[in-house]
Parts: sequence; C-alpha cells; structure tokens
Amino acid sequence: MLKNDQLDAWDRDNFFHPSTHLGQFARGEAPNRVIKTAKGSHITDRDGNELLDAFAGLYCVNVGYGRQEIAEAIADQAKELAYYHAYVGHGTEVSITLSKMILDRAPDHMSKVYFGLSGSDANETNVKLIWYYNNILGRPEKKKIISRWRGYHGSGLMTGSLTGLELFHKKFDLPLAQVIHTEAPYYYRRPDFNMTEADFVDHCVAELENLIEEEGADTIAAFIGEPVLGTGGIVPPPAGYWEAIQKVLEKHDILLVADEVVTGFGRLGSMFGSEHYGLKPDLITIAKGLTSAYAPLSGSIVSDKMWKVLEQGTDENGPIGHGWTYSAHPIGAAAGVANLKLLDDLKLIDNAAKVGAHLNAAMKDAIGDHANVGDIRGEGMLCAVEFVKDRETRTFFDASDKVGYGLAAALLEQGVIGRAMPQGDIMGFAPPFCLTEAEAEEIAGKMAKAVQSVLG
Repeated sequence: MLKNDQLDAWDRDNFFHPSTHLGQFARGEAPNRVIKTAKGSHITDRDGNELLDAFAGLYCVNVGYGRQEIAEAIADQAKELAYYHAYVGHGTEVSITLSKMILDRAPDHMSKVYFGLSGSDANETNVKLIWYYNNILGRPEKKKIISRWRGYHGSGLMTGSLTGLELFHKKFDLPLAQVIHTEAPYYYRRPDFNMTEADFVDHCVAELENLIEEEGADTIAAFIGEPVLGTGGIVPPPAGYWEAIQKVLEKHDILLVADEVVTGFGRLGSMFGSEHYGLKPDLITIAKGLTSAYAPLSGSIVSDKMWKVLEQGTDENGPIGHGWTYSAHPIGAAAGVANLKLLDDLKLIDNAAKVGAHLNAAMKDAIGDHANVGDIRGEGMLCAVEFVKDRETRTFFDASDKVGYGLAAALLEQGVIGRAMPQGDIMGFAPPFCLTEAEAEEIAGKMAKAVQSVLG
C-alpha cells in the first residue's frame, strides 16, 4: 500500500484531530486516513481504497457526495459575494432565501431562524435565548436545563454539559451546574427487563417528575432532547414517550428544545423529527442535514411564542447582545439552498424512508439470530446493532473487551464504514439518502462477515 510519508509526518506533527487518542496518533500507533475524493455513498482515500460510507461522514452528507449542483452554488456565491456579516439588519439574498425555505418546511408555529456554523454553537445560542427569555419575563431563577443521559448536544462548555456521555465530561470539569440529567428513553437498557414499553415510558415520566420536584419547577427553564437519540446509541423512543414527556413540560411551564441536528431534513424519512413524533418545540436545533455538510452552517429555529418575548426584550433593552462573525455566512447559505432543492427534486427523503427500512430489514435477516446480537433498531435511514455477551440474560461485554471497536475495524476491512458508538458495543449506521437497496444489502452482508470474524 503506497503512502505519502511526508504528508503522514505533517499530519502527526501538526494536526490536532478531534475525538482521537492523541498520544497513540502522534506516536504513529494509530492509523490515519487521508480522504481524496467521494461520489454518491462512497469515499476514496489517497491510496485508492474505495469505501462505502455507511455513516455519511458524521450522519451529515445526506444528499450524497459529489453533488455538482451544491459545489457550483458555493463557487458562484464565492465569486459574487464571499462574505458579509448579518449584524444590524444586514443580509444576503441566499441567507434570506434559505430562512424562508427552512420555515416553509418547519412546523407551523416556528417563526425565525438564527444561523451559526455548528450544532454545538446553535445549542449555545439556544441556552442564551432561553435565559434571556426568562429574564425578560421576570423569572431570573428559572435557568436550569434538563437533558438526558446518553443525549448528544455538542462539545462546548454548556453544550458539552448538555451532552450526557461520560467521555465529554471526564477531566473537562463538566457538566456545569445549570445542567441536570434525567433518564434516557432507551428501552433495551430498561432497569427491569420485564417492563413493557408503556411501563418504561411511565418510568421515564416518573424520573422526570421526581427531578423537577427535587430541583423546583420554578428553577427549570427548558428540556432538551433529540427526537431519536443519536450518538448515545441510535435509539428511537418507545411508543408514547414524547407525548407523555410534553405533558409534564407543559404542566411545569418548561420550554422544549428539539435537537434536530441529526434528524432534521429527512433522516427519519420525514422532514423533521418533530413532525415524525408529534413534538411542538419552542426551539429547534439544525445543522448537518441543512447543507449536507458541503459547507458549515447551523441554525436555531425560534417559535412564535419565544420570538414575541425576544422582541419585547429588545424594546426594553436595545439590540440583542448575541452574534457570531459568521452567522448566516453566504457560502454556507448558498450550500443550504442548493441542498434543500436537491432533497426535493430527487425525492431523497422518500428514498431515505424506503431504503432505510430495507437496510433495517436486511440487517435483521443477516445477523438478527446471532447469539451476541441483543438488539437491532432504527428509524428512517438510521440503524443500530447492539452486541451483548449473552442475549438471553442481557449481559453486556466488559468495556475493556472493545468489541464494538473490533467490529468497526473488521467491517472496515470489508470496505464499509460503520461507527462504533460510545458507552456500549453498538454499531451505528446512517448512510446518505441516495443509498440503493443493493448497497443496503451490501452493508448488512459485510456486517455479517465482520461479526463472524470477531465473534464467531
């Protein structure tokens, strides 16, 4: 296998990679992979290895790689106007157009879009808006945010606190005091194996009610959740979960933030996870699928209810003191406009629903009977396989066995990229929406070979 040794040395000597074992990488004990080209559902590295990317980057290249329509939109925008800020009422044609396109697709009660660059900064914006909202309403003590264990909402200070995964807290002095966590809607990991889904929903509701009572409803501002847990294990909620949770939030006047960074713009086979599960959020977080990652762009979609209070706040206090230099960056907005047009023109969301169902069915056919497969679950173009030491007793492997990482490596040897999810031995799949049924069967078939090589 040919290597560009100089590039490899530069990589290890200069590049600080996120979510990486830094010592092993710098010493050359962990592999690197330099990606050169990509098309459809496949990427190709500098050594000519072609891989089926069954995780769409980081569940973000929704329309697939190599879409010239988006590349040309970015280039045209860069030639016409590469940048201007959005402060003090400034805008560009593409940022205004994209705002309209987003709200045309969002739930009817949403009002405005604030743009950022990443899901992390969008959730930072959300927290600031929630605190501002309650200060304007004369409720300075109503500031805590409830998140869920295993939720993922970013890796900043507040957003890393909202994230309910140990790796994002350990040695970072997180979570911060304003963030508290409640039970994840993770039915497979329910505390009592004899619980029905309805029993487990009642348990989640009781845990939430107890937390609110302990903390005091007058101190709690908002609840944040992904419609489907993403990085925490790709976990669709049990039936009735969101309806029951929203009743609790309404009773205690607690805002709802739907983090749709993964689910927004079609990942579930619906435009938004909020419509998929009947949520009525006060804020919606968007990012990945907004541009299919062809350019950085995120957003906070603000409801009518919150917007009225934000307007009141500026009437009383002057311009709102929040902004990013790159808010509504025209190149990102141009990518967003072209991306949303492609989703519509190619009916890619319909394909995500159809082929995603085929992927989940193929995975169950391929490995559903294996002695170490505890659960296969998914929704839309999302699929996860959870591996256990003993499926009958639901006994999990020891973390030191690193079964998930071993399976991801074995799958990569078969030419398919899946993701070993944290805090468990879980293989996750979130392919581009252009995936074909044949490619879905290839993923399942090669996963079966990987399982055989690692677990027998």
